Amino acid sequence: MSTPTRRAAVLGSPIAHSLSPVLHRAAYAELGLAHWSYDRFEVDEASLPGFLDGLDGSWAGLSLTMPLKRAILPLLDGISDTAASVEAVNTVVFTDDGRRIGDNTDIPGMIAALRERGVDKVDSAAVLGAGATASSALAALSRICTGPVTAYVRSAARADEMRGWGKRLGVEVHIADWAEADLGLRAPLVIATTPAGATDDLAAEVPERPGTLFDVLYEPWPTALAAAWSARGAAVVGGLDLLVHQAVLQVEQMTGRAPAPLAAMRAAGEQALAAR
Repeated sequence: MSTPTRRAAVLGSPIAHSLSPVLHRAAYAELGLAHWSYDRFEVDEASLPGFLDGLDGSWAGLSLTMPLKRAILPLLDGISDTAASVEAVNTVVFTDDGRRIGDNTDIPGMIAALRERGVDKVDSAAVLGAGATASSALAALSRICTGPVTAYVRSAARADEMRGWGKRLGVEVHIADWAEADLGLRAPLVIATTPAGATDDLAAEVPERPGTLFDVLYEPWPTALAAAWSARGAAVVGGLDLLVHQAVLQVEQMTGRAPAPLAAMRAAGEQALAAR
């Protein structure tokens, strides 16, 4: 009797750039899951309900990227406390009885990526930017930062958002203008959550003895800020580290197999990026 095929995929728009298929397929190969497949689909908010309704029982789970992490919420049967804390889901697992359960592996993925570089606790931190990733950064910091977090933002609306997330997550958030972001580089942990190019001007402002930088971008890599940070001999955690650690948790949830092969997944991601 043949083993039934199991399916998973990443959804988003745009999606062609996603490394998730590379990482998940590497995990399946390492785990000997020859009957598993992982694809990518261009799906936006409008087409998401129809896509979900068209899935059959062969589907084990989905990874979600922008702009779907909040659009998915009303379409689920339940979400984890972690996902609820930031109102964002990047992982959906389909149960045997057909329910859709959402989780957020970005937050524990951030914590695992930092722990891998020896960062378990800090007494303060800085967050550059105030978008969707910044709320996940605050959620991660709520577990490892014992003191205040300063968020460097460009607008009053973003400032209000970050204050709101801080209150919700139990994090003491101080707001500073983006024009003062160079001061944030002195924090023991700096998390850059901004789009490509946004922190390039800060590369010349890296202090002589910086702490740890977590730059969530993985392409282009290294960013100008990450390169300047590394040149000072300080620790840098990159977007690929985050992507791999959150994907490890997704693989474990979707397949029921643990531990997922972190080293094989990272090697596959590095190889794919080098080929671009």
